[in-house]
Amino acid sequence: MTELKTHFRTCPLCEATCGLEIQTRGDEVVSIRGDKLDPFSKGHICPKGFSLKELHDDPDRIRKPMIRKGDEWNEVSWDEAFEEVRAGLQKVLTKYGRDGVGVYLGNPNVHNLAGLLYVPIFLRALGSRYRFSASTLDQIPKQLVSEMMYGSDFSVPIADIDHTDYFMIIGANPYVSNGSMMTAPDMKHRLQQLRKRGGKFIVIDPVKTATAHAANDYYSIHPGTDAFFLFGLIHTLFEEGLVNSRHLQEYIHGLDVIEKLAKPFTPEVVQNKCGIHASAIRKLARDLAHAPSAAVYGRMGTCTQEFGTMNSWLIDLLNILTGNLDRKGGVLFPKPAAGGRNIGKTPRKKETYRFGRFSGEVRGLPEVLGELPTSCMADEIEGSDTLKAFITIAGNPILSSPNGNRLQQAFDKLDFFVSVDCYLNETTRHANVILPVPSPLERSHYDLSFYHLSVRNIAHYSKQVFKLPNDQLDEWEILLHLTEIVSGQELGNDPVKALDDYSVMKLVQSETQNKQSRIFERSEKDILKELQVHRGPERMLDFLIRVGPYGDHFGKVENGLTLSRLMEHEHGIDLGALEPRIPEVLLTSTKKIELAPTPLVKDVERLKAKIVSEDSNQLVLIGRRDLRSNNSWMHNLPVLIKGKERCVLYLHPLDAVNEGIETGDYVKITSRVGSLVVPVVLNEEIKQGVISLPHGWGHHFSDTRLSVASKHEGKNTNLLSDEQVVDEVSGNAVFNGIPVTIQKTNETEGENVDGSIRIESI
Repeated sequence: MTELKTHFRTCPLCEATCGLEIQTRGDEVVSIRGDKLDPFSKGHICPKGFSLKELHDDPDRIRKPMIRKGDEWNEVSWDEAFEEVRAGLQKVLTKYGRDGVGVYLGNPNVHNLAGLLYVPIFLRALGSRYRFSASTLDQIPKQLVSEMMYGSDFSVPIADIDHTDYFMIIGANPYVSNGSMMTAPDMKHRLQQLRKRGGKFIVIDPVKTATAHAANDYYSIHPGTDAFFLFGLIHTLFEEGLVNSRHLQEYIHGLDVIEKLAKPFTPEVVQNKCGIHASAIRKLARDLAHAPSAAVYGRMGTCTQEFGTMNSWLIDLLNILTGNLDRKGGVLFPKPAAGGRNIGKTPRKKETYRFGRFSGEVRGLPEVLGELPTSCMADEIEGSDTLKAFITIAGNPILSSPNGNRLQQAFDKLDFFVSVDCYLNETTRHANVILPVPSPLERSHYDLSFYHLSVRNIAHYSKQVFKLPNDQLDEWEILLHLTEIVSGQELGNDPVKALDDYSVMKLVQSETQNKQSRIFERSEKDILKELQVHRGPERMLDFLIRVGPYGDHFGKVENGLTLSRLMEHEHGIDLGALEPRIPEVLLTSTKKIELAPTPLVKDVERLKAKIVSEDSNQLVLIGRRDLRSNNSWMHNLPVLIKGKERCVLYLHPLDAVNEGIETGDYVKITSRVGSLVVPVVLNEEIKQGVISLPHGWGHHFSDTRLSVASKHEGKNTNLLSDEQVVDEVSGNAVFNGIPVTIQKTNETEGENVDGSIRIESI
């Protein structure tokens, strides 16, 4: 029999970065379990980790390049595929210029070493302003606030969950997500340990989630009103003399502005807007202020609403005003081993942001952190005189973007479309060419992005489990082929090698010319020579590790970290708990924390106008996350799709009375932009006046190749989300608090729900 082999790696399917122990025999995965020796996850694993075997073996996964002619897809060679891409893109670039080609980057890119290192190279070569990504459907408010307050979009303060005494969770369900923009495997255990050591955690959410059930206290809030609640807390801190910035005093700027802004938002004023009583708001503010250490954390529910950026700002202010920023048990800035964007950098010369430097041609929404908001993508495609081609990389915006029906129509108007993806899905079916990427088990991995957001400083390199098939290109090679095509330059017989060498050389040049670097003015030639032991992503990663805070700095630090040394630690390396990093981390022009950035201060007027506006009695729709379906493509994996139907509407029993709705009935939900019919489950634990549908469903198209997902198609909740409604500061999409109506219907689209279940718990 073929030898049984054991491999250790981190799971690339969500932010938790859990360690896996994978056993293989030949080219078959025998078992996947949690790696008990992983210093971070310590054996924890969720159902997504087990699904890597099914993803690798999935017969629907595309393994050869495909070209579409009419409605027919044909497998072709890589040379044929790239020639088709070259002809299609160059035609558009020649006629319309750089802005003739748009790009959408999906969520998996940040879970992918090749994507994080080589997509930026491709984007620079393309030079189009039409860059879109899942960031503006998700977390861009948090990153924009960090850019404005601390000087870097990746200076996101992370809760020191393992040491805090008091943890306030707003609009997040870490029992399910294991942390989002807070990398923390096995959050359930971490929160249990918090309580075991005498600490408390509370949850603010429209739904009594699994996390809320385990909390010390739960407060039900009306969707979209978090800013009122947060300002009520801040008002109380100032009014009752509870502001205590402690060690931060000399590093903060604009405290008087914040006190003035908070004055109108008394708990008595905001209680009717947010649905949390004034006495409770005051108590929570006092608890925060008096706790030995505390951390406030908000996530999807706070970001994906019309005041998403303001919410992220106010959460950071609460951590600062209670003296818990950059303090053990509060929120701190991680120090990643590689690619740290706030390590050894020079502060801004003047107070400008990567924000509003250009706008979309049609809708006029401003750029944010180098990209345009995805909510305006359909407008820009339909109305632009130049945007005629598109490239999607690991994304399915038809399901993940607001008003997906309109986006479908826009894609149909393009002259040319390329997708870099492993599935023929709801979006890639529009493509002219699909360039398939390897299975996660066929490529190496390192969490460049999520170690910026981790609750501990961790480094873990994962070797590929299986060698690439002879006829499969690695993803970094695909991206460099695309880079060569859009550059319009002839780069010899081996353009991939030429571009890879050039990219590494530019990295080295940048660092040797950086006065903050420990390899400043070192010989570029000598450094490049030392890097030749690796190629592709490994060569870049080796360089980033060696010039990072734990690196050997090419011989300057004895026993410093290199990729080769990291490879010797197959379970990863624990680099220690988070530690204070102010003032080192501050990259604003003042070298202070800017408490009152002008765009955020101006937006308070919009919130104040809502104080006197009349509240509607209309139902509002919110999203929902499921442990087994982080992204839409996971619905094609049997191990994740099994069990009871999950794409059902949660409705409070009292909201069902007027319409005579019961569990198992179907209702028609209607918003400004669309309607759909879904089955209902009555649920006492969702706030009255609120309904909830999970995201990522809608697998009903006949021209996809998703044989498992198509049997569990569900309904796409984003057909109800309005692409014209965004957070006015960041342009982030609004998926929570969507006004809707519901009506019982005799239509029975989709699969039935067990009518015997009267009330279900989340």
